[in-house]
Amino acid sequence: MTIRILLVDDFEPWRRLVWSMVQEKRELQIICEVADGLAAVQKVEELKPDLILLDLGLPKLHGIAVARKISSLTPKSKILFLSQESSADIVREALGIGTGFVLKADAGKELLPAIKSVILGRQFLSSRLVGCAFSEVVEAVDSA
Repeated sequence: MTIRILLVDDFEPWRRLVWSMVQEKRELQIICEVADGLAAVQKVEELKPDLILLDLGLPKLHGIAVARKISSLTPKSKILFLSQESSADIVREALGIGTGFVLKADAGKELLPAIKSVILGRQFLSSRLVGCAFSEVVEAVDSA
């Protein structure tokens, strides 16, 4: 089974890096990449990917708004946030919409395990977010 992925990030070198990590797994295929929120919504509606790797700080439409639209357009598509944002409020809001959250700083070791977890219907939270400052986020993830 091939997992079809839409990659959404406004920084082209980052998209190249993510692309190279994902290519390591034959069952994962990036079918499209876009650099802004409006294009992401359009491509999700058109392509109906299995998974969306979604940044938060996007031009034209913020990642949270993109995730809300995606959830209503294609409820079967899974959303994995991939961001440098680490505020507890933002992470909590993101996890309320998507299934996982990976900090970009942790992507090298956590992106592939996060993709696997999210595809299997489990939530994933970056290890750097699991700590005292984020105990309320972890509790929210565990109770979901």
